[in-house]
Amino acid sequence: MISINRNNKGELIEARGRRVTKSSFYDKDKDFEVSRSKFNDFLLCKRCFYLDRVLGVKVPDMPGWTLNSTVDELLKKEFDLCRASQKPHRIMIDNQMDNIVPFQHKEIDKWRDALRGGIKYRFKETNIILKGGVDDIWFNKVTEEVIIVDYKSQASFYKVSTEGYLSNVFHNSYKIQMDIYAYLFQQNSFRVGDISYFYVANCRKDLKAFNSKLVFDETLVPYLHRTHWIEDKVEEMISTLNSDCIPPYNSFCQNCACSKARIEIENK
Repeated sequence: MISINRNNKGELIEARGRRVTKSSFYDKDKDFEVSRSKFNDFLLCKRCFYLDRVLGVKVPDMPGWTLNSTVDELLKKEFDLCRASQKPHRIMIDNQMDNIVPFQHKEIDKWRDALRGGIKYRFKETNIILKGGVDDIWFNKVTEEVIIVDYKSQASFYKVSTEGYLSNVFHNSYKIQMDIYAYLFQQNSFRVGDISYFYVANCRKDLKAFNSKLVFDETLVPYLHRTHWIEDKVEEMISTLNSDCIPPYNSFCQNCACSKARIEIENK
C-alpha cells in the first residue's frame, strides 16, 4: 500500500522517512521506553526494529481502524458504568462469572491510555522501561486477583469458537500481547489471575441486509497466559539495541524484502 504523508488538515507534508523526536531514538545512557507493540516488532523482525529504534528509519504508517476503535470505546463506556456501580457486566453474567466486576482503581484510565500512559515497568536494573496500554482490567472478588482483558472486533460468517479462536496462526500476536500485559501487572505487584480473556465482538455477515445497523455476537475467549519466555526475549532485545551492527535481513519480512529489492534494482 502506498501511503502519502498529510497533516490533520489534509495538507501534503514532505515524507522524510526518518524520525525527528529524540525520545524515539535509543540511547544506552538514558531511560528508554519500549511499548508492547514495539517489543512485538522486535519479535517479528530484529532488523526493522533496530532500524526504527536505533537509527530512526520510520516505517510507513498504517491506516487507523476506526470501526474497531469505536467498538473499543463503546465497550469501555459500558464497563465504566459497571465499574462505578461495582456490578457484573452482562458478559460476566452470561458466562456465570457473577463474582467478577470491572476493577476499580485510580490508575485505570492511565493504564488504558497506550500513547500517553499505560502500565510501566523498569526491566531489572536497566534503562529499559517496558509499557503497554490495556483495554480493561477485571477483578475477582473471591480470589482477589486482577484479570487482564483485551477487546477484539472482527467480521465473519462464522460464530467465534472459544476452542478455535486462538489456534488461528494470525492470532498468535494476540497471545503475545496478553502475555506481556500479564507480565507488566505481575511486575507491578498485582496478583494476576492465570486466565485472561479476549472479549470478541464479531459483526455478523450472514444477515440479509444492512438496515442502518450492525449486529455483533459477543464471545468471551479464555486464555492461559504465559510469561516465562518474556525476560529472555527482553534481554535479547537489549543486546540488539546495544549492538553496533544492523541485524541481517529477515527472509520472511515484507519490509525487508521491499528494501532489499529496491537496493538491488538501484545498484544494477
